[in-house]
Amino acid sequence: MTHARMSERRTSLIGALLTAIGPVSMAIYTPAMPQLVTAFDTTSSAIKLSLSLYFAGFAVAQLAAGPVSDAFGRRKATLAFLLIYLAGSLIAALAPTVDLLLAGRLVQGIGASVGVTVSRAIVRDQFTGSEAARILNMIGIMLAVGPAAGPTLGGIALSVAGWQAVFYLMVGFGILSAAVVAFAMSETTIPDRSRIRPDRILSAYRTLIADPRVLFAALVLGGCVGALYAQSTMLPFVLIDRVGLTPAQFGVGMLMQSGFFFSGSVALRLLAPSLGETRALRLGLAMAAGGGILIALSVRLIEPSFLSIMAPVAICSFGIAFVIPYITTAGLQPHPQIAGSAAALIGFVQMASGFLGGVAASLLTDPLTAFGTIIPIMEVGALIAYLGFLRASRFQA
Repeated sequence: MTHARMSERRTSLIGALLTAIGPVSMAIYTPAMPQLVTAFDTTSSAIKLSLSLYFAGFAVAQLAAGPVSDAFGRRKATLAFLLIYLAGSLIAALAPTVDLLLAGRLVQGIGASVGVTVSRAIVRDQFTGSEAARILNMIGIMLAVGPAAGPTLGGIALSVAGWQAVFYLMVGFGILSAAVVAFAMSETTIPDRSRIRPDRILSAYRTLIADPRVLFAALVLGGCVGALYAQSTMLPFVLIDRVGLTPAQFGVGMLMQSGFFFSGSVALRLLAPSLGETRALRLGLAMAAGGGILIALSVRLIEPSFLSIMAPVAICSFGIAFVIPYITTAGLQPHPQIAGSAAALIGFVQMASGFLGGVAASLLTDPLTAFGTIIPIMEVGALIAYLGFLRASRFQA
């Protein structure tokens, strides 16, 4: 452990808030997607594109957010990106056309990209090994609350005040996040302006990409967490249009995903001392891959219902909660001097996977077929990537 500038508790609370920016901005938004098709007199593909653009902005901007936080400090970088997020939220809320809505979601994604990157970097700046994993697990427990409440809040806001209210909720969340960073977050790194030079950025990413431990850890998270992001582009249309839920019912129904992620995080905290890191990680991957296989089978063999869709999702979510802390710690461990860039690369792969999954879903056109094909491939792919990580770790040892 390095010298800690914040306590474990404060680091966990701030880390959870920052990590939640991205998922909350999706969770609040998803119940509004079918209504936005009517509001803008457009197609479902165009509204799906709004989520894909959010993923794209989120993914690509992380590659800049990491080095910027290394160069100018975690606090300054976070505040700057949160201002971008607020601007995107206002553009979307006031959008008179679908084109401006798409632009607002892209800007939102760019601003929100700092959350995952900096939350992981501040943990790595101060803590290592089991301590870092314990904090990341606690972040996971607290993180489940925001996305769990997000669809419910979005569905209620949609029913009461229309789709613009969904984006005004995001404005409020952005203001709250900026206030917490400004007044409660300590700087955890020594800024080095030279790290923002293009040659230094490229050198850092070359170092990380050349290390298979970092790359395979990122691919594991890309398969697991990317699947959660990708399925958010499909589930509203499957559950609302195919199963027949109302937006408010969809919002409440998504508590099954977030609730099982929360339960998995709590279970990991209780079982980690007896299971150990390796067994916990492998158990989580087995559940995620098993849930993915059940998704593929249920879509093809059972008439879609809430339980046939969401029960396998719940199994995946429970397992993913076991995976995130340990594989994230493993990916950040090898290169502490460029922790921001490492967190950015891992986050980029994670979000890019979600973006590509969403694009693939739009190409398949039928959301149910897309859900039953793309999500299982991603979950099983995470398990295969872990085998590559094990091989790379043995070789490095």
